[in-house]
Amino acid sequence: MTSTTSVGRVRAVAAAVAVAATVPYLSLKLLWLTGHPVGAGAPNELDDLRLVNLLSFGMDAIAVLLALAFVRPWGRRAPAGLLAFPMWVATGLLGTILVALPLFLLSTLVLGPEDASADDGAGGGPAGWVFPVVYGGFAVQGVALIAAFLLYARQRWAALLRDRIGELPDSPTLTVQRAFACVAALLGLGVAAARAYWAAGRTAGLPAQWADERSRGVAVMNGVTAVMAVAAAAALLVLVFRARPQWRLRGPLAVAWTAGGSLFAWGSWQLVAYGTFTTVTDLRRAAPGLLTLVQSVQVVAGVLVLAVGAIALVERAAASSARTAAADVESTG
Repeated sequence: MTSTTSVGRVRAVAAAVAVAATVPYLSLKLLWLTGHPVGAGAPNELDDLRLVNLLSFGMDAIAVLLALAFVRPWGRRAPAGLLAFPMWVATGLLGTILVALPLFLLSTLVLGPEDASADDGAGGGPAGWVFPVVYGGFAVQGVALIAAFLLYARQRWAALLRDRIGELPDSPTLTVQRAFACVAALLGLGVAAARAYWAAGRTAGLPAQWADERSRGVAVMNGVTAVMAVAAAAALLVLVFRARPQWRLRGPLAVAWTAGGSLFAWGSWQLVAYGTFTTVTDLRRAAPGLLTLVQSVQVVAGVLVLAVGAIALVERAAASSARTAAADVESTG
């Protein structure tokens, strides 16, 4: 009982920290949405970015609801899918930042700051203080929200986290799952190749303005996305082909969950936020629409990972319910 109470307190603290960490970002977005250009390098562009700012505000507001769901009684009664899908997206977004941000900071320590970072917004980008405030908040939010979710999952889906890969039930749709997983793996490898190519400083396939304004942060994100694509493919194949039956299910499941969510969430966000800027006009330097194609393939690969996981988990839940019902019949008979 004491252990359960302690876990509940830790979960409550993690959820409270996650909510508090959203305040800087939500406040900044609210200021921009209401026409106050605090920290904005180009105030005249706020109207053009209204939809993007509204979407990002809404996404962080959903993170607040998720944190509350992990500690409130109504969260334990909510349908699993209603919590799992937005948390999958949140894990993909925030988990990627938790990987990319330390790498970016390390590159700054080793290589020094980029020249463009010294203009403090004069060049049209956000003011220099915006990056540490926003991404510092994202990092704290990511750690706290994911921790609260893990403790919530430990309570609600404890059996799933204890199972081994070899204990997954026989599935009538296993052939379909394997087909989806193979397609997702092929798409993921294509994304990884393209993102690694761009991370190395190559520019073919990028819009001209992106090729001219390469930044270290974008290179790090491309590299992390390449790793996520490979990780999602590998973890999913291990699960559907039962490659390591003695392994605990939670390890590959966590990798597939995070990496698949990263592909879907960041691919979708980039399509929405930057899609209008990806038209290539300089055919001597880039293949038309390649960046948009890679982003779209990311989304499709993420959807396939989600589909395989949803099918497998629904079938596992059905098999568990059937075993429970059979045991009840035996005990009453």
